[in-house]
Amino acid sequence: MSDERTARATLTAIAEPGDAFLNRIIDHCGPEGTLEAVRTCRLPHGVDATLKEVQRLDQWRIRLIAAEPDQDMAVCAGFRGRLICPGDPEWPTTLDDLGTGRPYALWLRGPGDLRYSCLRSVAIVGSRAASPYGLRAAADFASDLADDGWTVVSGGALGIDAAAHRGALAADGPTVAVLANGVDVPYPASNEGLFAEMARRSLLVSESPPGTHPHRLRFLVRNRVIAALSRGTVIVEAEARSGALNTAGWASKLGRVVMAVPGPITSRSSVGCHRLLREEGVTLVTRPEEIIEAVGRIGTDLAPPPNTPVLPRDRLEPVTRTVLEAFRRRPAHGQRQAGLTVRRRLHRARRSRLAPDQVRKILAGPDPVSRGAEVTRSTTPSPRQNPHARTARSPTRPSRADSATPRRSRRPTRAGSRPPDHSWEGSSKSLLASSSMFTSLNVTTRTFLTKRAGRYMSQTHASCIVTSKKTSPLSAPRTCRSTEFVR
Repeated sequence: MSDERTARATLTAIAEPGDAFLNRIIDHCGPEGTLEAVRTCRLPHGVDATLKEVQRLDQWRIRLIAAEPDQDMAVCAGFRGRLICPGDPEWPTTLDDLGTGRPYALWLRGPGDLRYSCLRSVAIVGSRAASPYGLRAAADFASDLADDGWTVVSGGALGIDAAAHRGALAADGPTVAVLANGVDVPYPASNEGLFAEMARRSLLVSESPPGTHPHRLRFLVRNRVIAALSRGTVIVEAEARSGALNTAGWASKLGRVVMAVPGPITSRSSVGCHRLLREEGVTLVTRPEEIIEAVGRIGTDLAPPPNTPVLPRDRLEPVTRTVLEAFRRRPAHGQRQAGLTVRRRLHRARRSRLAPDQVRKILAGPDPVSRGAEVTRSTTPSPRQNPHARTARSPTRPSRADSATPRRSRRPTRAGSRPPDHSWEGSSKSLLASSSMFTSLNVTTRTFLTKRAGRYMSQTHASCIVTSKKTSPLSAPRTCRSTEFVR
């Protein structure tokens, strides 16, 4: 092992990660010269420092007594780990963007290549106390990103971080966990199985030597590494004081893309995301394609527009659709019987604000019986489909639909008023017997006018189901056949 690698392994054991003062000394006199300055507790010539920074040299000198870099390297080799330093082929050059806050060295565990994995990487972080909504969003995003060849970077914590790692592993994709402790220390303990699987298939990264236990400040310090290793950071859920907001701040300082997922306005877990979305430069994302568009190549990784459902009614002509909207989707209670008057039908159709002639042309058509019933339809279930249905007509209570004449209005005609015009009303042939425009419409138009207009324009003999008021809702209905066009 070279002296420079041993010196860097020693510095990771005696100093806190990302110390700007120590990095200035390393840049001035190298790792070996920095270690000699710590042993002698003397500041190198040409390095400016404050009184507190000079006192820090004495603290490092005390820790240097207990440092054992050779033993750390032996333990790391025991679980097939390794130490990478700046200048190594596996060292990610994006870490140099941290300047004086870059790591002294990195301890790795796992078969993955860190530099290659970070070429196309996205960080997904969030709250530890995540909601089911956030866990589902993080897992889905990570899985879809891994399917597209992107590496998911996170912190290995509970909640959103663990869900992101599991989503990437479920898709057999690469994922990187940046830990605040040693790569051989499972923290949190509930994620021990997850870390073991990642050590077998992916990669664990840490700035601390093996056996190091975490503390609160190291979690905030490691967030800068998560932001530097990825092209962009996605905040799925974050409370007002969440550590994920610290990662978003580092990503913004480094010029990385910051993205946030919106959540319910009443959720405490989304307060931080909503605050980020009010700031300039934060991108709102709801799909993995939008994440790839934000961090991918310009003009190549564009997100396709969301698919909007196309209903068959959208293909209708404007006038036909206007008439169709004038009818109710479902008949009102007590209006399933046949024999609705032409005036009532026309009154409902006039809700479309069209001229009566236009309404008549849309609704009118030849008698389906005379045309041979192009489309055969029956609403009465067969005995095989509904074994409880009675096939015989009820002898005690005949249906109103059995009447040969349609129901007329019972209102008395006022003196001097114009009597109702029933000249164009068919007997039992309904409104479809006055013109041939209905048959000239396309199949889609005729089908939807038949379905949605309450079967006023049904092209076959319809059937109605009359349920007796004396029977319970669970009893079998009584069916009757009618030549009327029922609704």
